[in-house]
Amino acid sequence: MSEIQTPPNEVVKQPTRLLLIDDEPGLRTAVQAYLQDEGFDVTTAVDGEEGWDKAQQLFPDLVISDVMMPRCDGYELLKRFREDERLGGTPVIFLTAKGMTIDRTQGYLAGVDDYISKPFDPDELIARVRNVVNRQERLLAEAARFANADVGQMARQITEIRSMLTQGEASPSRDISLPNFTPREASVLQLVAEGLMNKEIARKLETSIRNVEKYVSRLFIKTETSSRTELVRYALENHLVT
Repeated sequence: MSEIQTPPNEVVKQPTRLLLIDDEPGLRTAVQAYLQDEGFDVTTAVDGEEGWDKAQQLFPDLVISDVMMPRCDGYELLKRFREDERLGGTPVIFLTAKGMTIDRTQGYLAGVDDYISKPFDPDELIARVRNVVNRQERLLAEAARFANADVGQMARQITEIRSMLTQGEASPSRDISLPNFTPREASVLQLVAEGLMNKEIARKLETSIRNVEKYVSRLFIKTETSSRTELVRYALENHLVT
C-alpha cells in the first residue's frame, strides 16, 4: 500500500498554543479538555508565577487566566505581559468568578482582550477563544502586509546606497557627535542595514513587529533621518554597522 504524500506546496498549520492558568484543579482540567477537543494545544499552570515562567518558555498564542490566584494574580500577570517586549502583544482572556461591571472595566483598562465570568458555557468559551485568536491573526496578517509592501523598494535602495559608498560617491561625515544607541537599537539598526523587513527583524530578536517599528522610530529621531534609506546611509557613512 502506497503512503499518502503531502502536496509539496501545502502548508501544515500548527495548532494554536494556549496557556491556561487557574489554581482550581477541577476547572483547569475541564477547560483544558474543552479546548483540546477543539484542536488547541493547551499548556496549564497552577498560578500566575508558574504561568509567567511557562509563558517565557512557550511564547503562547493566547493566555487564559484566572484573576484571583495566589502568589501572582491575574492583574499582576497581565501587567508583566504588557511590560515585556517579547510577550507584550500576547492576547489575554480573564476567566473569573467576578462578574461586576467594575471588575470588567478594571480588566479592560489593564489591557485584557476579553473577559469570561464563571460559571460559563463551554460553547461560549470556545467561541470567545476563537474570536480572540482570529482577531490576533488578522492583526498580524495586516502588519505583515504593510511590512512586505515596501521591502522590494527598500532592498533596492539599500543596494544603491552600498554601491554609492563602495564607489566613493558618498564620503563619511566628519566632526559630528554620534548618538548613543541602546543594545537593542543597535541590533535593529544592523538588521535594517542588512535589508531585513520588520517581521524578519521581529523574528530574529524574538519581539513583536510593533516593537520593531518603535525602535526604528527611535532611530529616526536619534539620527535625525526620516526614512529607512536615509537611516541606512547615515549608518554606513558613520561606520555604525558592519
